Amino acid sequence: MNGRYSMLDEFWPFYVSQHLNPVNRDLHFAGTTLGLLALAAALAAGRPAWLAAALVAGYGPAWIGHFFFEKNRPATFEHPLLSFRADLRMYALMWRGGMGAEIARLKTELARLRGA
Repeated sequence: MNGRYSMLDEFWPFYVSQHLNPVNRDLHFAGTTLGLLALAAALAAGRPAWLAAALVAGYGPAWIGHFFFEKNRPATFEHPLLSFRADLRMYALMWRGGMGAEIARLKTELARLRGA
């Protein structure tokens, strides 16, 4: 389940399987929003040191979601770039209210990935 991935589309079902808990997804959404706002503030203020705040704001809530609610390791640890891209895809789907439908669409694939 945690193999090598070279493209976002092949990584996506695994990523979704690691984000089935709605609290975890909500924490990702909040973290991504805060991270993007902190990034915008860093750029607007011309303060590159504030980029650290953007990273903490973005990843902190997401990692809390994984460790305490989803009970798994963040995919970022093994697949940082694909995980970042997948997080942005999930964020966009959540903005549009489509993440539930995406989970349903991948249900068969997720069951296979989880070994069910």
